[in-house]
Amino acid sequence: MPSTKNTGHILLQGSLKEAPEATQLNTLNPNNSIEITIRVRRKKSIEKLLAKEKRLTYEEYEKDYGAAAEDITLVESFAHQNHLSVSGIDIGRRSIHLKGKIRDFEDAFKIQLSNYTHAKGKVFRARVGHISIPANLDGIVEGVFGLDTRPIATPKIRRQHKSGKAHATAFNGYSAADVAKAYGFPKKVTGKGQTIGIIELGGGYKVNDLNTYFAGQGIKTPSVTAVSVNGGTNDPQGKPDSDDGEVLLDIEVAGTIAPKANIVVYFTTNTDQGFLDAVTTAIHDKVHTPSVISISWGSAEKNWTKQALNSFNQAFQSAALLGITITVATGDNGSGDNVGDKKVHADFPASCPYVLATGGTKLEIKNGKVGSEVVWNGEPKGGATGGGISDFFPLPDYQKKAKVPASLSSKFKGRGIPDVCGNADPVTGYKVVVDGTSTYFGGTSAVAPLYAGFIALINQQKGTKAGFINPLIYKDPKKHTRDITTPGNNTSTPPGIGYDVAVGWDAATGLGVLQAL
Repeated sequence: MPSTKNTGHILLQGSLKEAPEATQLNTLNPNNSIEITIRVRRKKSIEKLLAKEKRLTYEEYEKDYGAAAEDITLVESFAHQNHLSVSGIDIGRRSIHLKGKIRDFEDAFKIQLSNYTHAKGKVFRARVGHISIPANLDGIVEGVFGLDTRPIATPKIRRQHKSGKAHATAFNGYSAADVAKAYGFPKKVTGKGQTIGIIELGGGYKVNDLNTYFAGQGIKTPSVTAVSVNGGTNDPQGKPDSDDGEVLLDIEVAGTIAPKANIVVYFTTNTDQGFLDAVTTAIHDKVHTPSVISISWGSAEKNWTKQALNSFNQAFQSAALLGITITVATGDNGSGDNVGDKKVHADFPASCPYVLATGGTKLEIKNGKVGSEVVWNGEPKGGATGGGISDFFPLPDYQKKAKVPASLSSKFKGRGIPDVCGNADPVTGYKVVVDGTSTYFGGTSAVAPLYAGFIALINQQKGTKAGFINPLIYKDPKKHTRDITTPGNNTSTPPGIGYDVAVGWDAATGLGVLQAL
C-alpha cells in the first residue's frame, strides 16, 4: 500500500481494492495506452434542494452544481505533470477523462497494475490497495475509475427452462401487455413524447428480432437508438443465453408498455468506470433527454469500492434534481445475492437511496386480472428476488416510518430494498424474441423496464416528469401500491436466512406492486 507521505501524495479515501479472485498473469505491457475517468466534487452541496424536492434544468444544474473551473484546472495540471493527456471534460457530469501509458498512470497514482484471468479466460486489469493523489487534490478528486477493469456486475435475468415433454396446453408465461393489463396500467396513453434510457453492460440487439417481436404483439416497432459509452457498442452475441437476452428483455418489455416512447440504449463496458460513465451520460444527455432510466445490472455492495458507491449515489441525486426516475433491479439470487459467504447482502446500485428498487413476484393472471401474487422464491435452482438492508447507505428519511429492520447479518439499520415489486419468476416470465428465438425470461431485470414503461405512461398522462417518486409512495403506500401479504420469503442457500413477507413494507416485496402515482 502506498505511503500517505510518498512525494506529497495522500491516499484517496474509498479507493481500496482487494485482490481479485483470479489468476495473476505476467502479460501487462506498461507502454499500452488506457483511458480513465476522474470524478471531481460539485461546486456546492445539493442537499437542501433535494430536501425541498426542487427541479432544475440541465443548464441550471451545470451552472451551479457541476464541476468548478478551478478544480478542472488543477486536475489538468496534474495530468500534464505526469505525461497524461486530457481527452474529455464534462462539467455537468463532473468527469475528466485522462489518456496515457499504463506506466505513467502507475507513477501518477502510486499503484501497480497487473493482468488477471478468470477460469473462463476473461483477461482484465486490476490493482490492489488504495490509489494515491497529490495533496492539493484532496477533497477535489472524489473518485478515479478505469485503472481497474475487473467485471463488476451481472444481468438480473433468468431464462425459463422447462423439464419434461411440452404439450399443447402447457403454460409458458405472459406478454408484458398481459402484466400491464392485470396491474391496471394507464390505457389511454402510449408514452408518446417520453424517452426511456436503458443501461447495458454487454450484448446487443438485432432490428429483425425487434420487428418480429413487436409484430407479434401487434405494435409498431418503437424508435430504438444505441449510444456508445467508453467503447461499448450494440454487439449481439447470437445466443439467447448471452447478454443479448438482457438487452432484448429490457427493450421489448419497456417498448410493449410504452410503445410510442423513444428508447435509448446506452452500451458500455462491464467495469465500474463503464457502468458509472454510462449512468452519468444518460442522466446528463441533453440530446435524448430521458425522463426515466432502467438498470438491470448490479452486484452485492461488498464488490464495490466506497468511491463507486458514493459516485453512483451522487449521480442518482443529480437525476432526482433533473426530474429523472431511475428504476433498478434488486437481483435474482435471494437474500445472499450470489456472494456465498452465508450472510445476507443487498444488491447495488439498487441499494442507492435515490433509485426505485424493483423486486420480484410470481404472478398468476386469471381472466385478465391478478388471480394471485406471491413473493418470487424458486430456490435452490429457480432463483429468488433480491432484497435486504444496505450495509453502506443509512436509512433514508422516506423509510423512517416503514419499520425497516436491521440487516440479519451486519445488524446495520440501513436503506431497505426493494421499494416495489412485480412479476419476475421465470415460470411466469415474459415472452421475448432474441437472436431469432422466441422464449421466456424472468428475473427482476424484467421489473425495472416494466416500471420504466409505467413511469413513461404516467409522465405523458400528467404532462410532467414523475422524477424521484420514493418519498411520494412511502408517504401514502395504500394510495400508490398493492401490498403483497401472502406468507413467503427471499431466503437463499446460502445463507439459509432471508427476509419474510409482511403486512406493509418488507425486504422481500417492498411496499408491493406499484399501481398509481
